[in-house]
Amino acid sequence: MPTSFTLPAIRAEAAGLWRLAWPMLVGQLATIGMGVADVAMTGHASADELAAVSLGASIWSIILVTVTGVMMAMNSIVAHDVGAGQLGKIPRAVRQGLWKGLGVGLIAALLANLATLLFDHLYLSDTVNAQASLFVHIISLGLPPFAAYRALYGYSTSIDQTKPVMLIAIGGLFFNIAVNWLLVYGNWGFPALGAVGCAVATSVGLWLMLAAMVVWIKLAPAYRATYPFGRWEAPHWPQIKNMLHLGLPIGITHFAEVSAFGAVGLLIARYGAVQISAHQIALNFSSLVFMVPLSFGIALITRVGQALGEGNPARARFAAWVGVAMSLGFAVLSAALIVLLRHQIAAAYTSDPAVRELAAHLLLFAALFQLSDATQVATSCAIRGYKVTRSPMLIQLFAFWGCALPLGWLLGLAPAGLPWAPAEPMRAEGFWIALVLGLTIAAVLLSGSLQRLSLRRLRA
Repeated sequence: MPTSFTLPAIRAEAAGLWRLAWPMLVGQLATIGMGVADVAMTGHASADELAAVSLGASIWSIILVTVTGVMMAMNSIVAHDVGAGQLGKIPRAVRQGLWKGLGVGLIAALLANLATLLFDHLYLSDTVNAQASLFVHIISLGLPPFAAYRALYGYSTSIDQTKPVMLIAIGGLFFNIAVNWLLVYGNWGFPALGAVGCAVATSVGLWLMLAAMVVWIKLAPAYRATYPFGRWEAPHWPQIKNMLHLGLPIGITHFAEVSAFGAVGLLIARYGAVQISAHQIALNFSSLVFMVPLSFGIALITRVGQALGEGNPARARFAAWVGVAMSLGFAVLSAALIVLLRHQIAAAYTSDPAVRELAAHLLLFAALFQLSDATQVATSCAIRGYKVTRSPMLIQLFAFWGCALPLGWLLGLAPAGLPWAPAEPMRAEGFWIALVLGLTIAAVLLSGSLQRLSLRRLRA
């Protein structure tokens, strides 16, 4: 295994990371593609339907990404067991992870529905309010199966079985697009449900993805050595508590970032459908691009965790920084492409001229924060490979809730009575400037944290 920073060693590690990451990348793109399809397809229905999906997605994405983070503890646990050669511990961990997923999913569904009460205070039209609330009520039914699916996802990717999650996610995307086409526009005699049709498609698709994952694990020979469904096992609260101890800080870390973006959507809703729709388009496409460094990051959890399980901190440090460099290299490319193609990207989402023009402008800020975003996600995932989750959580909370949101509130809303504020509210643009700053702060602090942690483990 390569552990020194020579060109052949870097090439070998990059190739190993890519072999693990690319199926996850395709799967992640397919999963996030369900949300992209929701926004893009309703964007060609009407501005009100797009605004409803945008607001509903603000709640949905916060809950969904937080659940993903809480369930990510499975990746670190299984990767360490694989590296240490303790395969017998994995089936029990997976079974308890599924119990944990059931509880996390049910709590998440309850919180999502309660969050719709915020819509009553956002100066929305009655139509948009009702559609956005119904969107969340229906799509939240997919949260319990999604949490269980992420437990099996973490198990599968950590034993190097990444292609199944890719194929299942692709199937889920095609199902989502097909059902959207039927229910959003009312094709083939189906009712034209608009935003509600998107929610139905996504919720049903998540149940089907869980079922497909279970069937695959039952049938594929690669899972025999760690097969988790051979026996029934009741919840074991001490083990679930230990998983939550590891997973909750990751969930809070994810929440800190995505809630900042979601809060921006809620705060600018007072400025009307054009502002919220343009914001959601820029955010939605940024989320799509973000799947590449995120896939490198998830692969890093496995690479770093397996190396540490083997007792090889030098290899863990080497893998971590090669992964960060790969993420940063992609960010340079994606930033350039977003700048060049921003008008075409906006036009693909909506036919409304005002929304299209503002979305293209906001995509410039999305291009700007690609470098910081890729760096912060890669470094934070590498740190989680060390089973360290508290420091990334504190850094993300400070960067987004301590810096980005207060500055965004100041620039975007220009509240009266403060010592200094813009003469006129900068609206969505002001919030995006603040988000760029928050991502940059997170990237710098997390890079320093990874450097100190990896050197400390190496010396120990």
